[in-house]
Amino acid sequence: QVHLVESGGGLVQAGGSLRLSCTASGSIVRINAMGWYRQAPGKQRELVATITSGSSTNYANSVKGRFTISRDNARNTVYLQMNSLKPEDTAVYYCNAHEGVGYVYWGQGTQVTVSS
Repeated sequence: QVHLVESGGGLVQAGGSLRLSCTASGSIVRINAMGWYRQAPGKQRELVATITSGSSTNYANSVKGRFTISRDNARNTVYLQMNSLKPEDTAVYYCNAHEGVGYVYWGQGTQVTVSS
C-alpha cells in the first residue's frame, strides 16, 4: 500500500502564488508517473499536470505558462508551483501516483482558494 500526503494549499489573492507538495510513502516498488488533478464544486475532477519518472511533463491548457510541475525521485515527492492564480483555479487539488505495475493511488486532497 502506498500513501500520498499533500500539503501547501490555502487561501491566496488573485495573482498570488502557492506551492503544493505531495509525498508518497509505504510499500513502494517504483513510482512512475505522478500528477495533480483538481475538482471544483459541482464539476468533475480534471487533470492539471502530470510528470513521468523521466520528468516529461504535460499540462492542461488552462494552466500552461502559470503552473509548473516537478518531482524529486529520491524523496518520492511531486510539486506543483502555481503562479498568477485566478479565482477559477479554486478547487480541491489531488495528488496521483502510478506505482509498480498497474497501481494508482490518490491523496486526500488539499483546498486551494483564490479570492478576487
